[in-house]
Amino acid sequence: MIRIGQGIDVHRFARGRKLILGGVEIPHTHGLDGHSDADVLTHAIMDALLGAAGERDIGVLFPNTDDAYRGADSLKLLEHVRRLLGEKKARINNLDCTILAEQPKLSPHVPLMRLKLAEVLKISDEAISIKATTTERLGFTGREEGIVAFAVALLEIPNP
Repeated sequence: MIRIGQGIDVHRFARGRKLILGGVEIPHTHGLDGHSDADVLTHAIMDALLGAAGERDIGVLFPNTDDAYRGADSLKLLEHVRRLLGEKKARINNLDCTILAEQPKLSPHVPLMRLKLAEVLKISDEAISIKATTTERLGFTGREEGIVAFAVALLEIPNP
């Protein structure tokens, strides 16, 4: 059975935090505000994978009311999602992701993001597409108030 899932995540910028996207620390004046490391890309990917698998979202799996996840490394959370998929014998076919941000420029960091995500998910980095674009200075991302990430996942899951 082929299943598609989509994920979206949004975080506002915050001073005094690291900017982590796809598990990669990116030099910037601000990081993203959130309970965990606020890695919007990895969060969107997790929700896309969970949706394709027919599961609930990361807010249910890793609630921001649980101090166990305060400052959590999102790649560790992604590893947990991968194990859940493994229990269902789900195979990730591919991921297609888009990050919306005016700054910083993300293109130079995309290859490492793909490698880190692929390593955790135990898939080829060629199965992961990450695109970065701006919103031409429109909206909150255009005003450089935060970053948005979208992800679509295609899974193959055995019929029940």
